Amino acid sequence: MLRVAIPVTIALILGATVLVRWIDPLKVLVRLPTDAGKLVISGTKVTMESPKLSGYTRDRRWYELNAKAAAQDVTKPDMIELQEVRAKIETEDKSMIFLSATTGLFNRKAGVLTLNQNVTLKSSSGYEMHLEEAVVDTVSGEVVSSKPVAVFTQDATLNADRLEVAKSGEIVRFIGGVVMNLKGLGDASQPAAPKQ
Repeated sequence: MLRVAIPVTIALILGATVLVRWIDPLKVLVRLPTDAGKLVISGTKVTMESPKLSGYTRDRRWYELNAKAAAQDVTKPDMIELQEVRAKIETEDKSMIFLSATTGLFNRKAGVLTLNQNVTLKSSSGYEMHLEEAVVDTVSGEVVSSKPVAVFTQDATLNADRLEVAKSGEIVRFIGGVVMNLKGLGDASQPAAPKQ
């Protein structure tokens, strides 16, 4: 009986250890941002309240990202769900961009952050952009939105069906149904352009 019981017991203990290590929700804590608030474990999902992440991009620009909550399902370890996302990003000219969105989904493996609902970008240099969604490739710095976008500046508004940002913001393309309204254009109080 012992000849059978001892190997079976060892096999069960080893199997249980491997299983616990595989589904242990606490192992995802290493992958989630530091500076966490309250931690809640429900089933296979680990939710962290008020996570915060800051650092520098590859081109040495400072950033800070925080959210009301971040959740990760241990059965999908590469996906992090974010609620009420807020971010500050330094630009090349040292101005700041402030980003906010109602929800977000970060794919760690692909390095892609998808922001949804009430996505707003505000720049300290004076423009504001409203989007319904934004897909950000954190590796290449490219941003794509296949849904309508509206841009507001002090002197103009611009609306388009689609947005593409390439080369970390060097190239911005507005595609489809592009309408731009310039304020003060044709105003009689403005001096006329000199004739040549």
